[in-house]
This record gives sequence, C-alpha cells and structure tokens, in this order.
Amino acid sequence: MIEKVILAAPRGFCAGVVRAVDIVDLALDLYDEPIYVRKEIVHNAHVVKELSDKGAIFVDRIEDVPEGCRAIFSAHGVSPEVWEKAAARSLRIIDATCPLVTKVHQEAVRYARKDYTIILVGHEGHDEVIGTLGEAPAQIRLVTTVEDVEALEVEDPGRVAYITQTTLSMQDTREILTALRKKFPAVEGPPSEDICYATQNRQEAVLELSKSSDLVLVVGASNSSNSKRMVEEAQREGTPAYLVSDLHSIQEEWLADVRTLGLTSGASAPESLVQEIAAFFQTHGAVLEELVLRQEDVQFALPFDLQHEVENRQSIPSSSPDCGTAVDSS
Repeated sequence: MIEKVILAAPRGFCAGVVRAVDIVDLALDLYDEPIYVRKEIVHNAHVVKELSDKGAIFVDRIEDVPEGCRAIFSAHGVSPEVWEKAAARSLRIIDATCPLVTKVHQEAVRYARKDYTIILVGHEGHDEVIGTLGEAPAQIRLVTTVEDVEALEVEDPGRVAYITQTTLSMQDTREILTALRKKFPAVEGPPSEDICYATQNRQEAVLELSKSSDLVLVVGASNSSNSKRMVEEAQREGTPAYLVSDLHSIQEEWLADVRTLGLTSGASAPESLVQEIAAFFQTHGAVLEELVLRQEDVQFALPFDLQHEVENRQSIPSSSPDCGTAVDSS
C-alpha cells in the first residue's frame, strides 16, 4: 500500500515548452485562419490533443500545409531545408524553436564555417537531432555512445568540435565527452553547455527523489528524450522506475510492496497529469510530500512579430482563403 507520495521539483514544463505552447495558443487567438503545426509542438500527446481540440492542425511534413498558409515550427527546431521548402510554398512561419536549441544550431553553423568536423552527441531520429544535422550534413558526425567515439575517424584531428542535443543524460554525456577529449585532445566545445538547464535540473531532482523512494514514476511521453533520461537516472541509482503517460498507464504489479512512491515529470508533461496521479493515491490514503531541489524562473520571449501583434491585440484577418484543408501530397 502506498503510504507516501513524494513530488519532486523542478518537474514539468520548461521555459521552452511554455513558450512553444503559448505560441500556438496565441496564434489561434490572433489569426482568423487555420493554424498548422509541423510535427508535435512538444513531445506529448496530451498537449497535442489539447491544442488540436482548440483548432490547431498538426501535420508531419511542411508539404502538407497549403500554399500561402500560416504554420508553426515545433520547439525541436528544423533544418535549413525545411525553411527553404516553407519559403517555396510562400508559407508564413512562426518559429517556436526553443532558444536553447537555436543556440546549438548556431554553434553548428559557426564550426562549419571554420571547416571543422563537428561531433554531434545525440540520439538518431530525434527531431532535434534531425534539425541540427541539417545545418551542416557534410561535416557533422552523430555519436550516441563511447563506442561510437572510439570508432570515429576524421580527416584532421586538429580541427574537431563537439555539440550536443539539449536533452541528454548528463552522466552519459560526460563519459562520451571524456572519450572525445582522449581521442582528439584538440577538440573544441561550446563556451557553455548545450544540455539545457531544465534537463539538468530534472535529472538532479529525480536522483534525489530515487534515494528516498521505493519506486519512481516519471510522467512523460515515450518519444520524450528528457523524460526517458530521467527514468534511466533513477534506475542508475538502483531504484525501480517507469515512464508513464498518465494515471491509466500505471500497472498494478509495479506497486507491490511499495510504501513510498516518487513522482515527477518530464519537461513536456502537463502538471495536470501529475496531479491526477497524486490525487488518486491520496484518495487511497497516501500523504503528499514535496522534495524541492531548486526553483526555476527562466522565461523566453515570444518571437518578435508575434509579440508585436499580441501587444496590439487585434485579430488578423486571413489573407489566404484556401487554408482550411491540409494538402495530401503523399
């Protein structure tokens, strides 16, 4: 029987996710026309459904947006190729890319201009990695493990730089960077870490949480990199841990012999999902306790054009009458 539920903090939405969700909400409010979003705005099906219910139209490809219409790029960023395709279709783009992801893109461009081989530490197939790779595909090499580093061969070991995905395991990344520096002593890196503040804070909090919990549940989506890394960090501490999308995905057998449950959430998981789980256990006799590692007060500004229109608070009439139906170009 669960006697105590410990809620870790920081948890839940980071500043980049708040900004991205706000951008979609504001666009729906401001513009008198359909609003298209390329890919999931953030990696959470609950967030996507809520925005879809409000009227946002989610598409997998920029080619699926009717020409001349308004579209939003997700928080994970896109490659220059996607920007070019959007321009060719005369799309009016609102860029919801997290500023910390934009920083990584800028680093890739800077190193590419210096003719460096760029080592990108990240997970193949992740939307953020796909976008970053597109900045300099001929010069970027993707690595995910220490073994990948050991197998690397570059033309000039004296001109090597690294960048990283923003949502990686801090410990795994340290090991990979140690291997990189050993293999390429002259390797350069960005002046500040690419792994974002929210990823670091949530991993540190879940490590503390796991020390006092019999079981840790991390609320997040299966395609959320930062959420999966949190589960791994708890397991690394020796505590059983599972990723859950919501209350209904918790399996009863996990709770056998558990007295203290640790509960937290990834950077794209709504707080309402955490509270639903906490309330469920409360109704079955558990007491709630907070474990606060630190406070977060990071905020990111809206895109300039959107901020300007928000300040004017006027509904912008549609200038393209054919934006009501997504194009099927498959």
